[in-house]
Amino acid sequence: MTRARAGLAPIHNGNSIRLETIPTLGFGDFQDAILAAVGGGQRVCALFGAGTGKPDTTALYVVLADDAGNGLAAGRTEVAGSGFPSLTPRCPSVHLFEREIAEQFGIRAVGHPWFKPVRYSRSWTGRDAWDRPLPEAILPAVGDFYRVEGEQVHEVAVGPVHAGVIEPGHFRFQCHGEKVFHLEIALGYQHRGIEEAMERGPTARSIHYMETAAGDTTIGHATCYAQIVEAFSLTQKPARAQVLRGVALELERVANHVGDLGALSGDVGFLPTASFCGRIRGDFLNLTSLLCGNRFGRGFIRPGGVGFDVDRPLTDELSRRLHALERETADSINLLWDNQSVMARFEDTGPLSGETVVALGIVGPAARASGLMRDTRYDQPSGIYRFFQIPVSTCDSGDVFARAYVRWMEIQQSIAFIRSQLANLPPGETCAVPGALEPERLAVAINEGWRGEVCHVAITDKSGRFARYKIVDPSFHNWSGLAQALRDQEISDFPLCNKSFNLSYCGHDL
Repeated sequence: MTRARAGLAPIHNGNSIRLETIPTLGFGDFQDAILAAVGGGQRVCALFGAGTGKPDTTALYVVLADDAGNGLAAGRTEVAGSGFPSLTPRCPSVHLFEREIAEQFGIRAVGHPWFKPVRYSRSWTGRDAWDRPLPEAILPAVGDFYRVEGEQVHEVAVGPVHAGVIEPGHFRFQCHGEKVFHLEIALGYQHRGIEEAMERGPTARSIHYMETAAGDTTIGHATCYAQIVEAFSLTQKPARAQVLRGVALELERVANHVGDLGALSGDVGFLPTASFCGRIRGDFLNLTSLLCGNRFGRGFIRPGGVGFDVDRPLTDELSRRLHALERETADSINLLWDNQSVMARFEDTGPLSGETVVALGIVGPAARASGLMRDTRYDQPSGIYRFFQIPVSTCDSGDVFARAYVRWMEIQQSIAFIRSQLANLPPGETCAVPGALEPERLAVAINEGWRGEVCHVAITDKSGRFARYKIVDPSFHNWSGLAQALRDQEISDFPLCNKSFNLSYCGHDL
């Protein structure tokens, strides 16, 4: 692990440190430390506010990742009054974090280039920090939108209600003919207040909040939560549990990647792969159901380990089904790459440059499709990934094809990982009992969910309860990437680009 920059405290993924070891920097020094770290190739995993117990004062915390050095660092400052100078003009990757801090704590990011709510929660009502108070009945997608003026320029509004079974989100396009000049995305319809509900925890409900933060990422979020509790309680999880967690996480990845490739096929009217993958995705979900009785993995991850063990007949059945599904998956998905009509729609559609990925802090397959070696299983490994590294799959074109093909490469790598781990499960227990949480500490847990980096940061108070629980789903980073990918594209390409990112509305609206 590399040394943290001055004013920042080093921390390992899945561990905790005493709050007193994190220096409280002056605000200017705090921003300079972030800028120096990002300028040196690090990235912002989380930037969030927290209470201080002092009147009219908010603490700001940052967690930075040094992927090249396999290290993390935490820093903090305090803001008195109703505002602070925005860092976004010099560090675009914090633009949503600063708006979220304003939304949650009512302190204005002065000089932010597009300062408006992230989720339109009620905390914006009547605050002195805003230019004007919003209406009492605040709804998402009610407010100012960026507008392009000019001859033959028109606006297209889509959603929040969409066809089919899909979560709500509003998309506002500024177009010239069919060409998209600008896309603005307004979310917030799924805001449930999960972070606030986690305070004073952990309670019996905490694990259920985590399992449903983003339902298709149950294993990813629940694993981070379990690691947070284990870090605070100094719990050593058994080796067998670490392996089973890795198997479940990769099953979650494979099921969703297969589903995404089927959805992309359906969007271009290529029905063979669309039909096959719809069924195959269900079969992979059924493998998770064999582990714990739930196709999304609810009940499987528990602080201290896992809630279910597997015996030899079950591992044999999992391996047998996995072998058959591997062949069927290859037969179905390889139809895509051999079809010229599909490739004509995938290639050069919705490109996202590596420079944009770095500037916005994009994570997951969307980042790897633009040539970045950004995978926390490799960069910030925890659990089984400290001992068994999965090769990082990348492309360099940054278009729909690249985002699809990265998924296909990851499917193959994940299946190989699952097969290997099932054949070599270590003996022993599957769960340890966590003790009491240590007080006045900060813990960080990062895992590579199927969409990208899932980051949880928690702070305990003097009694060892959660004083603050921050969750960053990969969708929080990546919605801005979708908006950038649509620039200068045909508006008819939006469904295809949208599917190639396949971001979560509820994962964003925590």
